[in-house]
Amino acid sequence: MRNADGLPDGGGRGYDVVVIGGGAAGLGGALALGRARRSVLVIDGGEPRNAPADGVHNYLGRENTPPGELLAAGREEARAYGVQIRQGQVVTVEQEAAGEGDSAVGREAVAGRDSAVEGGAAGFTVRLADGDAVRARRLLVATGLVDELPKVPGLAELWGTDVLHCPYCHGWEVSDQAIGVLATGPLAVHQALLWRQWSENVTLFLHTAPEPGDDDYERLAARGIAVVDGEVAALEREDGGGGLTGVRLASGTVLDCRALVVAPRFTARAGLLAGLGLEPVVQEVGGAVIGSYVAADATGRTAVPGVWVAGNLANVVEQVIGSAAAGARAAGAVNADLVEEDTRLAVAARRAGDVLSA
Repeated sequence: MRNADGLPDGGGRGYDVVVIGGGAAGLGGALALGRARRSVLVIDGGEPRNAPADGVHNYLGRENTPPGELLAAGREEARAYGVQIRQGQVVTVEQEAAGEGDSAVGREAVAGRDSAVEGGAAGFTVRLADGDAVRARRLLVATGLVDELPKVPGLAELWGTDVLHCPYCHGWEVSDQAIGVLATGPLAVHQALLWRQWSENVTLFLHTAPEPGDDDYERLAARGIAVVDGEVAALEREDGGGGLTGVRLASGTVLDCRALVVAPRFTARAGLLAGLGLEPVVQEVGGAVIGSYVAADATGRTAVPGVWVAGNLANVVEQVIGSAAAGARAAGAVNADLVEEDTRLAVAARRAGDVLSA
């Protein structure tokens, strides 16, 4: 269905595709689907993971763009192709039986007919926290992940500004400063050696992690990285709640630190998919669990027919530019799948018409 401007319209509360999540992956997918003349609704919870950051980096042509500005531009571009965007929290997704639902779901390809044509794939009902519900022929889920941070007083308040994780996202901005690495697992030595690329003043705070072995101590010493025993009790800030100034140990000692590197657990925002039988799987690196994700193929297609995932929901280490690309790649696969269904339904309708006219 198309509106008066000739653009896709989800009239009848049904859409070709509902995109859940309006970050880079979701908007990247929505833009491509809008350009494919599909009726698309984006439902966004309004809680972007990178909101605390000053800018997006390694995004060619958009280097250092504030995250909110990038998303605003993406929404404007998607709307230009008829994509509808609304704010809301999706609480659950239900799969319908094949042929169930209104004319916008599973039979839109057969223009002018009021009855469902057998052979249509199952559609989906997307239910929101405000009680509203919409239908979709396909789903693209790009809800991202939650960063579960170490429980150190003062740490969460500085997340994304002075408390960091990714050196490729934030390393340049803290170059040559006093950088601390909070060790909470077996990858801490790797982190310290990696961040040494951006500063000669790197300290590894052992905190709750196992003590490094002799080989690791030698590697750290060779790179001039200090190692400090004892748990970190709190972070020190400038007066008035300003930036990070130091790390206070349980002993009371305060050491200079202007940027603290941590290793969050990256937990997939996948609860809304539980009703479809899609559960996150554990992501490991070097035998250490770093988070969870929803398994999918290279296009984002999951084990549930009609459901795609993109961005950090499918890849916990994906950067913003990669998430946008993943959304566009998934959109191409979604549209191809719909083309196949549209063709199958059109053939079935043609054959039914031949039978009726005989």
